[in-house]
Amino acid sequence: MVQLGVKLAETRRESPINRVDVSGVDLVLAAPDQHDVEWLDFDHCVQRLEAAWLRLSPKEPPLNPRVIGEPGLGKTTLACAVARKLGQPVYIFQCTMDTRPEDLIVTPVLTPDRRVEYHASSVVSAMLTGGIAVLDEGNRMPERAWASLAPLMDDRRYVESSIASVKIPAHPKFRMCVTMNQDASVYELPGYIQSRLKPRIEIVAPPWEMQEQILRLKCPQVDAELLAGVFKLLKSRVKRGLHDSTRDMLSLAQYAQKLEISGVNDPLKRAAEQVLEKSRE
Repeated sequence: MVQLGVKLAETRRESPINRVDVSGVDLVLAAPDQHDVEWLDFDHCVQRLEAAWLRLSPKEPPLNPRVIGEPGLGKTTLACAVARKLGQPVYIFQCTMDTRPEDLIVTPVLTPDRRVEYHASSVVSAMLTGGIAVLDEGNRMPERAWASLAPLMDDRRYVESSIASVKIPAHPKFRMCVTMNQDASVYELPGYIQSRLKPRIEIVAPPWEMQEQILRLKCPQVDAELLAGVFKLLKSRVKRGLHDSTRDMLSLAQYAQKLEISGVNDPLKRAAEQVLEKSRE
């Protein structure tokens, strides 16, 4: 398949690495993530994310939603679940305060035989294969890194690599979203980036009935009696105004079960002391 100067190269028999030729530049692609997890939908989260990625016409670019919520609510899980529903590979890029523009696009790598290979980032790999790129915790990334993605998030739909001296267009099926935590240890996004990251899809804590379903689904090996104790403890914390994330709940149940198997007395109490934040007790 050839499209806008991009040609998918056949994988060489001696190497499992996928390569793509972009205007004469050989790029080594990153492998997609195998994030095979279940998402129990509530508040029409799946529907809202799918709608953002829908294209009404070939001329209209898809939107680049930002999925916002407190840590541990499943923002990345939601994006991966929708990608799997759409039948597209998912590529997760973990954003940090040290992320450089080249980290998001192409990085040169010296091989053992002293050749220079150009390795595409997970974002560029998603662009070239028609996958879905998830920029996890995007508001931890500095502006200079975001600037390199600006043309990708409007109707231009490309990025440029100064290192490889090549312009890389996105596959028509390529989609992108950004997850963001609601906390203070983040950068303020510049206006020209915020205007490109629309719509804002906010994830809130699911209702308690849904929380129980999630725990039972994610913790099939936890004893029913111990799981009932977990539910009772978490509900008592809610009555005191303490709200634990879904990730905290899963960690509590799983760790309590492991302590019980290890012969620890009162495993749920011990697990709560080590998993749930003491400052919130």
